[in-house]
Amino acid sequence: MEPQPPALLSAPRMLTLLGSILVSLSSGTNYIYSAYAPQLGARLLLSHTQLNVIGLAGNVGVYLSGPAWGRVVDSKGPRIPLISASACLLIGYLGIKRIYDDGAGTAISFMHLVILIACSFMTGLAGNAGLAAAMNTTAKSFPETSRGTITGLVLSGFGLSAFFFATVASVAFPGDTSALLLVLGLGAAMPMLLGLVIIRQIPLPPTSTTLGIERGLHGREEYQPVPSGDAALFIRESDSYTSLIDPTEHVHETSNHHIPESSTTVELVPDRIVSRGSSARRSRSRARPVHDGPNVYGKQLWLTPDFYLVFVIMSLLSGTGLMYINNVGSISQALYARGNPDYDELGASRWQAAQVSTLSVCNFAGRILIGLIADLIRFRLRLPRVYCFCIVSTLFVVSQLSAISVNDVADLWKATALLGLAYGSLFGIAPTIVIDWFGLSHLSENWGFISLSPLVGGNLFSLMFGRNLDSHASNDDTATHSPLSLIRRGGLPSEHQCFDGRDCYVSSLYVTATACLIALGLSVWAGIRDQRKTVEPKREVIWDAEE
Repeated sequence: MEPQPPALLSAPRMLTLLGSILVSLSSGTNYIYSAYAPQLGARLLLSHTQLNVIGLAGNVGVYLSGPAWGRVVDSKGPRIPLISASACLLIGYLGIKRIYDDGAGTAISFMHLVILIACSFMTGLAGNAGLAAAMNTTAKSFPETSRGTITGLVLSGFGLSAFFFATVASVAFPGDTSALLLVLGLGAAMPMLLGLVIIRQIPLPPTSTTLGIERGLHGREEYQPVPSGDAALFIRESDSYTSLIDPTEHVHETSNHHIPESSTTVELVPDRIVSRGSSARRSRSRARPVHDGPNVYGKQLWLTPDFYLVFVIMSLLSGTGLMYINNVGSISQALYARGNPDYDELGASRWQAAQVSTLSVCNFAGRILIGLIADLIRFRLRLPRVYCFCIVSTLFVVSQLSAISVNDVADLWKATALLGLAYGSLFGIAPTIVIDWFGLSHLSENWGFISLSPLVGGNLFSLMFGRNLDSHASNDDTATHSPLSLIRRGGLPSEHQCFDGRDCYVSSLYVTATACLIALGLSVWAGIRDQRKTVEPKREVIWDAEE
């Protein structure tokens, strides 16, 4: 077993980790959108579809910029993304604040709507820039044995962002949406500049020379002890690139082993396990240099079936999560208003804030827990980490079924907690799987391409949800809530607000529940597919044993 690097808990490494968590905490502000979206719609007279388009612009900024930021981080380091993130956060949130402040219950112009969309897009750009810098630097500063836990810890800050900023704003400026936008602009931009000082890649100490340990940790091959006897192996302690068989050493003339001439590490794996008592003769062997895990990127990545498998799973699950996250405020309003003669805007906003906080905390918890579970599955159960996708998909299915069954806003927290846990787990484990399947060298670039996946499911499901809400709201005056005064107290004009409870949106949840079931099936297939790769004959040195 490879010993832990002695400098794992050193001060520079811990400072980089803490700085990365802080930057990640400032990068997830898009999750707070549903905390101010209904108020934004009420003041500017926006429909649910328009609100979803604005929210999706932030999501598009996060995920569409992934490949570009990934390439920049891989080649230039974290400085450029961190500076860009700080500027985009300032411009984005202060721009939204300006339009919100200028609105006074009148419909905004098309140009102002375009500016809102552009500002939301910039906040998304900033989020991905900061997260890419933090995640890449941390992943390259810690050993593989703790990578799942450390990556999940950094990503947990991304999930906790909404809770953190919502809490700060509610304590300092309760009920003030304009102040919340100011806090988001200034409070998220400053940590990005601080990250310029404290975030840097800390080189790992040289690893000890152990037979096949790197490939074993990658889950592609488990190494068996090399049989003793004819082969004499000499291993230097300090040089992991020293040949296992020194060409200068004397080897008996009758040895049947081929000795590699190049000075590179070789891996020796028995092709067959010979039972005790049997006489085995090693007739031949082959040797080839060990490669430090997979290294798939660029055009080769797009030609790999594994890429599309992860892409589809991510698209279905993240699309479900984004739909719920962007609309949980509207869901809570619809449930709170259903059959409630005491409906008031302040009470609705409190339920709305409670859902955002619950979602954020569980998102945070999911990103930490899935990292621990992933390392447990890999190193204790000896199974591929991709099986964590099965756990995540199951959580998504349960969350959607729970949301379908909710009829009272007081019970909505259960579905919100499950969704937050599932969504956080998804983005906590996905980067680690990208490393396992495609390698660490081009992590940010590869993760950037995988990050395009939420654009498909997120846009499809969110727009579907918004149009579904609008279609129910259009008939609300003559339906279940005929008293016009009740509708107007909802904060939005009657043609833009649905007070029909779960009937406003439940058909959208049936669609996403089905999508999550499909993702669960694909996750099982991905686990089986990856496990089969571990037993495929990828021998570098093969021993043929004969009775």
